[in-house]
Order: sequence, then structure tokens, then C-alpha cells
Amino acid sequence: MLELPLETLKKYLRVDGSEDDEILTLLVDASKEYLTGSGVRESNTALYKLAVMMHVALNYENRNPAIKIETINFALQSIILQIKDWGVTDEISR
Repeated sequence: MLELPLETLKKYLRVDGSEDDEILTLLVDASKEYLTGSGVRESNTALYKLAVMMHVALNYENRNPAIKIETINFALQSIILQIKDWGVTDEISR
């Protein structure tokens, strides 16, 4: 469902060359799984694409195993909250 060309992601990350293409593809898949686990449905919206790219950037730029990523940055958290599927229905509970 997600249409995110690798070249678009590489432009976002300012990556030249193809030596990290396999890693970037793995990170995109992991980001989609992360968002699904956060209650976000996979889509082709601009915000979903941005969330995937931001999550990939966070993990790509912090690949050093000595660095611990304690929290996701505020911008990504904000996007996740905006596009999260809260399971809200049109019915009003009584």
C-alpha cells in the first residue's frame, strides 16, 4: 500500500550511492511494523510517508550500538498521534 520510492527516502536522508539500499529497505519495513504496533494503519498519505521517513532517519542516523535511543523525537510522536487509528466509531456508547 505504501508507495515510497527508495530514491525519495535517500533524498530525505541525503544519501548518495546504493551501498546502504538493503539497510534502508529493512528500516522501511521495520518502520511500517513499528507504526502498525503503534496503532497506525499503513496508508499512502503524506503524513504516513513522513512518519516512515522520520523513523527510518532516526534509526539510520543512530546505528552505533553504543548509542541508546531512549525516546522518539517529538515531531514523530505528534504525527503518530495525528494518524493513529483510535478505533473510534460513529456510534455513541451509552
